[in-house]
Amino acid sequence: MNRSFLCLGGNLGDRLENIEKALVRIKKFAKIVKRSSIYETQSWGGSSDHLYLNMCVEIHTKLDAPDLMKTLLQVEKELGRTRTSKLNTDRSIDIDVLFFNDSLIKSKILQVPHPRLHLRKFVLVPLAEIAPKFVHPKLKKP
Repeated sequence: MNRSFLCLGGNLGDRLENIEKALVRIKKFAKIVKRSSIYETQSWGGSSDHLYLNMCVEIHTKLDAPDLMKTLLQVEKELGRTRTSKLNTDRSIDIDVLFFNDSLIKSKILQVPHPRLHLRKFVLVPLAEIAPKFVHPKLKKP
């Protein structure tokens, strides 16, 4: 069984409903072991006037990392996510793989640990809530 941490968020539509719908879909291929509170935050980089809702979950899944990412991209698509080449755009749902076991992965569709998670308070606060002693496999810091 693989252990992964995900961050879910969005700033368009019914933000809470979109997160809850994503969690229902995630439960079809993973066991949600822990879930953080939901936090309302400004957009990262100030690129939008719409506030985000964000949370983190710890999951256990039989999927390997590439299949997990492909499945999460499909969940985003089902919930109305339209991907663009622009970073930090408004979105109905965004699901990031933060960690996958203690793996270091860099591929076209997935980079683990997430390369900017240590810079993002909207990830660090909910992650610390559910995994306060987790050590970042690359930075070797909690």
